[in-house]
Amino acid sequence: MELKEKILEQLKQVIDPELNINVVDLGLIYKIDIKENMNVYIEMTLTTPGCPLHDSITSGVKHAVAYLDEVNDVEVLMVWHPAWSPDRMSEEAMKQLRGY
Repeated sequence: MELKEKILEQLKQVIDPELNINVVDLGLIYKIDIKENMNVYIEMTLTTPGCPLHDSITSGVKHAVAYLDEVNDVEVLMVWHPAWSPDRMSEEAMKQLRGY
């Protein structure tokens, strides 16, 4: 399994506590950049800029990725452009929200 795939699998363990859906299926992860030195840079957003769980979710993302042996360091950059919208959600996340 490629490292990026492993990272995405780890990130699926990070749950947005308000929606009870993981950050990958919510479409909150915009970019994963893996450098030659195995440092990982993640650009992500939240469903709203004023989200009170900002620190908790960011910390969860860092810890989940840092858990991988191949990764040296993790940096998470919060971005607000483009703004998140429900269009970014996976089909599975949409089903969860609808209660199916």
